[in-house]
Amino acid sequence: MSDTLTPAEADHAMRHWTYRSAGDIQIGSAQHKRMFCELLLTTHNPYKPAVIDWPTLAPAALRRVTSLPIWDIAVQTEGRASIRVATYAASIGDPLLREAITMNGEEEARHKIVLSKLVEAYGIELAPEPPYPPPDDPLRAWMLTGYSECIDSFFAFGLFEAARRSGYFPGELVETFEPVIQEEARHILFFANWVAWYRRSLPWYRRPWFLAKTCGVWISLIRDRVSLARGFDKSGAAQDMNFPANVGDSVSGGVSAGALIDWCLAENDRRMGGYDARLLRPTLVPKLARIVRRFIK
Repeated sequence: MSDTLTPAEADHAMRHWTYRSAGDIQIGSAQHKRMFCELLLTTHNPYKPAVIDWPTLAPAALRRVTSLPIWDIAVQTEGRASIRVATYAASIGDPLLREAITMNGEEEARHKIVLSKLVEAYGIELAPEPPYPPPDDPLRAWMLTGYSECIDSFFAFGLFEAARRSGYFPGELVETFEPVIQEEARHILFFANWVAWYRRSLPWYRRPWFLAKTCGVWISLIRDRVSLARGFDKSGAAQDMNFPANVGDSVSGGVSAGALIDWCLAENDRRMGGYDARLLRPTLVPKLARIVRRFIK
């Protein structure tokens, strides 16, 4: 994306993209790889965290923002994600794919800077950050980050909309932070297509190995989230981190679980809707959400 675009033009270009080639595209083909790599590279928004003008918050809004028990884990998550993605990018021989995943890692690092600037602007105290060593298994670390974002971003879309509607976050702060949320939509869209391409590009005898690695990643993600929820509950410091129900209650003034799921689904569709329809969308978490939704009045 050109640095000469106005902020409004850059924001629009980040959300709307169609691949330059018409016609059907075979999933797993070289053309498919070019498509999802160009998606990430050409929709990059060149905003600079250092020049973000954080709005002045009224005392009540400032208390709400600073009291949320999410800032430590948010900063650390982005710190881990950036080193994981960068390490995997460095291991790739394909120039185009390496460029796209390097861009992904740079955007993750920028998210960490945005969060650091936010907590600095509003006087939020963070716990000391742990070290972020490069992973021993770059592919597994990349998959952990990608699948984790597929889970977290889906719920973040709905929670962000709930916070906007409820007024929990002032409108100025919502607009300031909006590009970060949309970048996560791009990331999981890219990752979903990478998974499909990578799996189909493997020779048949290596696909069971990739399936086993994928299952291992999902087991780790489920275990980590269970541990996280239990850890917050035991400490008593962050009951609202019992995600997603209690976080939804915090930011939306008691929104029902059913309404929250509806917002997650609607926002997921909206944020993905501007990109080429030939790109695969992340489907597992939305499918599970729709199943759960059937049992909620």
